Amino acid sequence: MIARALALCLIAAPLPGLAAPTLSLPEGAVKSGGSVTPLDGFALPLGPWQNGVLPTREVSGQVNRSAWQIAGIETTMQLYAGLRAQLVDEGFVPLFECETNGCGGFDFRYGIEVLPEPQMHVDLGDFHYLSAERTAEAGPEVVTLLVSRSSLHGFVELTRVGAAEARPIALAAAVAAVTDAAAAPLGEALERDGAVALDDLVFETGAAQLGGGDFASLHALADYLESHPGAIVTLVGHTDAEGSLAANITLSEKRARSVADRLITEFGANPAQLSADGVGYLAPRASNLSEEGRRKNRRVEAILASTR
Repeated sequence: MIARALALCLIAAPLPGLAAPTLSLPEGAVKSGGSVTPLDGFALPLGPWQNGVLPTREVSGQVNRSAWQIAGIETTMQLYAGLRAQLVDEGFVPLFECETNGCGGFDFRYGIEVLPEPQMHVDLGDFHYLSAERTAEAGPEVVTLLVSRSSLHGFVELTRVGAAEARPIALAAAVAAVTDAAAAPLGEALERDGAVALDDLVFETGAAQLGGGDFASLHALADYLESHPGAIVTLVGHTDAEGSLAANITLSEKRARSVADRLITEFGANPAQLSADGVGYLAPRASNLSEEGRRKNRRVEAILASTR
């Protein structure tokens, strides 16, 4: 896996006079989102968040963002080290890099611009960040790299700011679709731990309906159910502690049923293999005293109930 991440895969010819970098990701990577702004300002981080301040330098140009999910990643360092090495090979000079608490933790994460969930997920206890710069014929070019993970996937966000005519950095995946390999880590976790949190799912605050999006965890769960016809999975909804217990139990059950409905209608899952329930805020995995803790508590988990 690391060898694949370190290998350069040039899939596009560079523009004259420009070395167009194309960074490879491990097999099974799926693009989860992105955006392009023709001309915009960008606050490039140059140090950790300290004493209420994030040191930045204002740069401007075309801003290209892309985010990817990768199943089966053991550590964020595994992803980060390979991509960092590729950027350095492409002539980028690191200006600042950090890891989790060394970045400033919660404050750093919310002091930088990040694509929203489910496009990009950041675990506040496990992320790496890099800002780097190089000089090209079209002018200065800067990049930022953010790497994190959920219980099932690694997440990568790459931002490039530079001249509009310069070809943006692309992330090339060996397989740009979820395959059986993506289902394997979820199935292994289900059978090993008995439960897996589907952390890439997104619900609007107070809403029961699952948001739009091509959620990798649902692909993986549907593949697992199809390949294990004897498996019975219960989807359990969880909420934060805002509001009454009765209201939250109702909301959490509706969210779990929304996930079950999506698995059945869009992924062809067998209804006989699925059930849904909700426990409200009775099983938190983080403190409800912070927004980040409340966000972690709002989730749906898949529980392996039977393998008859």
